[in-house]
This record gives sequence, structure tokens and C-alpha cells, in this order.
Amino acid sequence: MTPRGREQNGAPVDPGTAVIRIAGLRKDYQLGSETVHALRGVDFIVARNEYVAIMGPSGSGKSTLMNLIGCLDTATAGEYWLDGEPVSKLNDDQLARIRNKRIGFVFQTFNLLPRATALHNVELPLVYAGVSAKVRHERAVDIMDKVGLGDRMMHRPSELSGGQRQRVAIARALINEPALLLADEPTGNLDSKTGAEIMALFDKLHDTGQTIVLVTHEADIADHARRQIVLRDGIIATDERRGNGAAHPGYGGGDT
Repeated sequence: MTPRGREQNGAPVDPGTAVIRIAGLRKDYQLGSETVHALRGVDFIVARNEYVAIMGPSGSGKSTLMNLIGCLDTATAGEYWLDGEPVSKLNDDQLARIRNKRIGFVFQTFNLLPRATALHNVELPLVYAGVSAKVRHERAVDIMDKVGLGDRMMHRPSELSGGQRQRVAIARALINEPALLLADEPTGNLDSKTGAEIMALFDKLHDTGQTIVLVTHEADIADHARRQIVLRDGIIATDERRGNGAAHPGYGGGDT
């Protein structure tokens, strides 16, 4: 099955210009003599500048789907295109390249280097990409200002609050100007007030054109997204655009 494009501004999305296009995606795990069907045929498209939350109970397949979208794992079957590239056909080196250039990751544990300054943590992806020190510094300073940490650039993670550390992680995720910002429970280690501030930053990033996929089990966090995809037992149970409350049949897929 080929997923259909979600309508935006009254016109269907061209699948060829979508940031994410997934068709018949399956993932099986072998546990001893038992085969676990984590994903059982998933189909959907994420258009450029969409803000999508992926939800589901434990065991629903949402973490597996996140790993596949993030090119951290490979599918058992099905097809996946990221920003026009056929991810399902790439080897490990090619996956690493597309992961580093096309995806910005934000995790609940921040994953910052403790002895490095906030600025150096943000620069790090550009170091690996071979970008000159001058360009790295200019881009990192600019993005630190955009996430509200212009006055904390030379602080180390231990000198920052949890919310500030997550802002550093978001800045690092954005430094390569990724096609997709992929966030896994980004407020999981934050109190509710700080979590709300981080989600307000995601809202602002979306307003400036960033495509965001957010994986969460918290309904109030998912409510920031403009579209919610709910997984159950490895298939899409619902796919709804927020605001009008109307489901969009045909965007989900898989076994019934």
C-alpha cells in the first residue's frame, strides 16, 4: 500500500516532497523461538513543516517506529523515504550519513558531554562534519541565541538547569539544519513548568518551518502537536489532525 499525502491548505501533499514517507513498514524481533511482531505494517506521510506526535501504550511499537524513523535500526520489511532518500535501501555507512545530516535528535536524557561547554556541545556535530572552527562557532552562537541561551554558552552542563541542558540539546539537534527534528520524551526529566517552556520552544521552532516528530506517552505533551498518530499492537489505530478533531482514514495502515 502506498500512503496518501495529507492535505495542506486544501491541496494534497506530493509524496515525493514529503519529509517522511513510510509504506508497509514491519519490524520483527526474534526472542528465542518466539517472533515478536513489533510493527505489523505501518503507512503514513509527514509533510514538510508538519508537527506530529506519535503515541501509544507500552508495547505498542512507538519506540520501534522512532528507531526506524531515526535510522537507528532497519526494518524487516517495507519502505521508508526520508527527505526523498530511500532509507530502506541504504547500508550502515549511508544510514549514518543520512542520520547525521538529515535528522536532529532530542532525548530526555540530554546526552551532553559533561566536561565540554554548552557552546562546544552544540558545535560537536559540525566538528564531526569537518566544518571549519570559524563557521562552527558562528553557527553555534547564532543557534544558542535562538534557544535563549546566549548568556550561558560557556557554562558546562553541571552549571545549567535541566531546562537549560535540554535547550542545549535542542540547539545541538538544530545545528545541521536537519530536515527532521525527532524528539523522544523531551520533557521526561523535567518538572511541569520547565517542560511547558521546552514545549513552547518546540512550538516556536514549528512556527519557523521546522518539521517535528515527537514521541511521547503524555497526552498534554502530544497536544502541542498539530497531528497525533496513535499506535496499538504494532499498527496505527488513529491518525488525527488536532484542532478539528476529525480523523483521517487512509493515513494509517497495516493488519486489521
